[in-house]
Amino acid sequence: MIHRYLFKNFFSFAEKTEVSLGVSKHVPNSDSVAMSEVGVRLSKLMAVLGPNASGKTNLLKPLAFIRWFALNSFHAPADQPIPIQPHLQHREETSEFEIVFDFEGTQWKYQLELTSERVILEALFRKVDRYNYVFTREWIAEDKTYYIKQQGFGMDQREAEKVRENASLISTAAQYGVDLPSRFLGTSLSTNIDFSGRVRESILPNSQVAGFYHENPRYTEKMVELLKEWDLGLDDVAIREYVPDPSKPKDTHHYMVGIHENSKGRFELNFFHESSGTQGAVSLLSKILPVLEYGGVAVIDELEADLHPHMLPHVLNLFLNQSTNPHNAQILFTCHAAEVLNLLHKCQVYLVEKDETYSSIAWRLDDVKGIRVDDNLYAKYMAGAYSAVPEI
Repeated sequence: MIHRYLFKNFFSFAEKTEVSLGVSKHVPNSDSVAMSEVGVRLSKLMAVLGPNASGKTNLLKPLAFIRWFALNSFHAPADQPIPIQPHLQHREETSEFEIVFDFEGTQWKYQLELTSERVILEALFRKVDRYNYVFTREWIAEDKTYYIKQQGFGMDQREAEKVRENASLISTAAQYGVDLPSRFLGTSLSTNIDFSGRVRESILPNSQVAGFYHENPRYTEKMVELLKEWDLGLDDVAIREYVPDPSKPKDTHHYMVGIHENSKGRFELNFFHESSGTQGAVSLLSKILPVLEYGGVAVIDELEADLHPHMLPHVLNLFLNQSTNPHNAQILFTCHAAEVLNLLHKCQVYLVEKDETYSSIAWRLDDVKGIRVDDNLYAKYMAGAYSAVPEI
């Protein structure tokens, strides 16, 4: 589970910003609060609200970037700049990240400072009684080289010193079969966010979504069960195959069809012709079902996109219910449907807006003084009591 993450000088956020899923002792136990592996109470839900162009998506992007860099940057071309976007008014400064998380019954902290050219600092810490470094990697500008210390990380020191300036030591060590970073590769973070923002995944033939359900029939079965519960007019979903080029019979593609039954019989409808709500639900479930099964974190931009607001409680209930979320998976999401405030505690809401310098700022709702536990968060937010609403 994620405890918190911090970042600075990243997209529209210029100043250091922290997102915490920690829950104080004053918050009562509920299905939305779980005990982490190290005995810390954490929220399983976190919603981000604010006006358009306030920076909501940018508040979630650090999670997607940290995971990509730490686990996959080795595979980036050697001459490719690190895809980092500092605040436009601070382009010459470094960007900084930190994340605290549970892994295999231990609390860890990962720190990163970089520019588009190179890593300036990368470090991993393990907490026993206090944080002890597993490795630190620091760029020494005067010597134009890295100073690397290891303590139980397990990578050959000579190979560690050869790691590319645009790649993570963790990602590189995993390619050498080093045990700890190889185990990190199994951690699950599922998201619909990339460098450009929300990825609008297609339901067209041979799409990633169709391929996912073809390769995972158990998720197809669960997806159909949920769509029927959510009253989307489907009786079943099937994955079909087709070969676009008969001269290449092994080049098989897949597509999805919705199966409907009425008084006149049974018929199939290519998912391209299904409603945008049905398509959105199917795409969303492809992101959250694996996280629910194995544990991890789902980072979803515009959770309610194309969905009726009445469906939001049912989506969130998948994370609240122990039978559908046995490993305490977490979901962090942006949302425009303010009605979601009726479902959340004030410690599970972040608000985002732009300040007078056009930089994004974010705050957790329970940091606002004077908010009572029994306040109607939705009504007060809509009335502008907490700011972070459009001024039209």
